[in-house]
Formats: sequence, C-alpha cells, structure tokens
Amino acid sequence: MTAATTERTTGAPIAEKQLIISADSHVIEPPDLWEKRLPASLRDRAPKFPEAREGVGIHKHPGAWNPAERVKEMATDGVSGEVLYTTKGLEMFLYDDAALQEACFAVFNDWLIEYCSAAPDRLYGIGMIPLYDVDRGVKELERCHANGLRGAMVWQYPPADLPFKSNHYDAFWEAAQALDMPVSLHILTGHTYLKDPNARVGYERFRSSVNKKLVEIMDSLYDLIIYGTLDRFPRLKVVTVENEIGWLPFALQQWDFYLNKNEDKSQNPPLRQKPSEYLGKQVFATFFNDAIGTSHLDLWGADACMWSNDYPHPNSTWPHSREVIAQHLGHLSAEAR
Repeated sequence: MTAATTERTTGAPIAEKQLIISADSHVIEPPDLWEKRLPASLRDRAPKFPEAREGVGIHKHPGAWNPAERVKEMATDGVSGEVLYTTKGLEMFLYDDAALQEACFAVFNDWLIEYCSAAPDRLYGIGMIPLYDVDRGVKELERCHANGLRGAMVWQYPPADLPFKSNHYDAFWEAAQALDMPVSLHILTGHTYLKDPNARVGYERFRSSVNKKLVEIMDSLYDLIIYGTLDRFPRLKVVTVENEIGWLPFALQQWDFYLNKNEDKSQNPPLRQKPSEYLGKQVFATFFNDAIGTSHLDLWGADACMWSNDYPHPNSTWPHSREVIAQHLGHLSAEAR
C-alpha cells in the first residue's frame, strides 16, 4: 500500500509511517502451560488443551507464543505495538472454583510477564485478575503492575451473586485507579451464555454470538455507570474489548433519553453527568472490523474508540491492517485517526 492509499475517495490518506497500535491482540499459550506450572496440589485439575499443531488454526503464527517472531509479524502488518490478552485463559473466567481460577491466572500472568519482557516498548500485557476474593485480586493486580503489565482483565459478566452494581468490587476499583491500570471487559469471559450447553448448537450459536453477547456487555456497562461505580472512582478507566462499537452510541443515547424523560428525577441515580458523557473519559471500546460503528465515528467516539487487529485469531485483519484502517477510518482527519 502506498503512502497515499485510501479506500474512500473523500478520505484522508493513511500515511505509511503513521504510528499504529492494536488495542486488542492475543497471545496463544502453550497447551501444557498449566499442567507444568500449577502448584502440585492443583496439577491434577489443570486445564488441558489439545497439542498444538504449528501452522494450523490459531497456531498458524509462531509469534503468538514466540515474542521474537511476533515483532517480525507486527512489522509485516505495519503495527508498532500491541495490547495483549489471553486466548486459552478466556474460558477460565467461567470457573466456579475460586482457588483453581486464582492459581491459573497467576500462571498465565507469570508467562505473559516473561513474554512481554522480550520487547516491553512494543508488547503491552493485560493481566488476568480473579475477583471472587477481592483482596486477593488486588494483590494480583499490584503484582502485575509491579512486573510491567499495563492493565487488568476481569470477567465481562460476573456471577449472579456478585453483580458489578454491588460494592463487592470497591477495593479493586480503588486499586485499579490508584495504579492507573485500565480494567478490560473482554468477550467470552465470565458467567455467560457459554455455560449453557445449547448456546453454541445449531441456530442458537448465532443468537449467542450477537444477541446474548451484546446483552451481557450492555448490562455490565449499565451497572458500572448507572449504579455509580464510575462516579465513586472518577479516575477508573473501563474498556469493552472485542464487542465492537456500533451498539455503543445507541445504548448510551437511550440511557440518556430515559433518565431525562423520567419526570420524577428523585428516582434517577445521582450521577454527576449523563451516561454518554463517561465515554472517552472513563469508558473506552475496541473494534477491528466494524464498518457501521466507524462510519460516523467522528460524531460520537473518536476519543473513546481504539482500533485493533485481533492477531493471531482467525478474524484478524493481519496482514492487511493498514488497508482495513484506510477503508474504515480513511474518512477521519489525521488527528482523529
């Protein structure tokens, strides 16, 4: 692609040397990572994964587990840095066993710290934080921060008895804002529709991938805004990850509308601003291939939304990320991009 390439005739060119950072990329953990590293007392319950077949499926790119190779593959994609999330660990947010989850997360975080240390100016790791016991979660957050990880990943959809609207998480929110560690809510994490054995069978898999997934992130974000978490912790930053963005301005607009429409304002939550006004200040979102969401981004979300390539997953825009950016963001000013 040339320095002047853009796929919209009215759009600004995407400069070849423009700094590009993916806000949501992934590592692929060795399938025997937990079998090897969990404490001996838990090893018999270690999560087991099929042997990796290099070059096949999610193991197509060696950079997924080899940071030296990753930096080369980033250069192929024209990307300067990547925010890194787990892959195999996503399902561990569904665990009901708090001790096992805590140990599994610590194993992953140790491995990710090692991985990112190969290129800390390019690779930005996000630690997995257990929150059944919030005090232990705070300690793991502090350990991740001390070892160079850049943010915290918690369940996107918590257990029914630990909703985000409760004060169960307050010590964690306080620690996250004090350490300036953004908190990420990533798809496919937590006590979600994935616990339903029928959720990915037949036609129901489409309902799950769209309808149920969006309901979950909307409910979690609603709880964090409407029940006052973001007011009580005004420096806390929350990121919705891989949920795309087209739904976001509509949901915020509707929350604004119904709060304003309510004649008895004493029944409204005592928020310091409209729900939509948290966007870009405390609420952020990633996208990687959302033509609808990006078409009017300059009107509502240029300060809140972050592009990603989802490398090395099958949906990834690698190695055509610059072309996709030109197509979806070429209409924006260079400053907005």
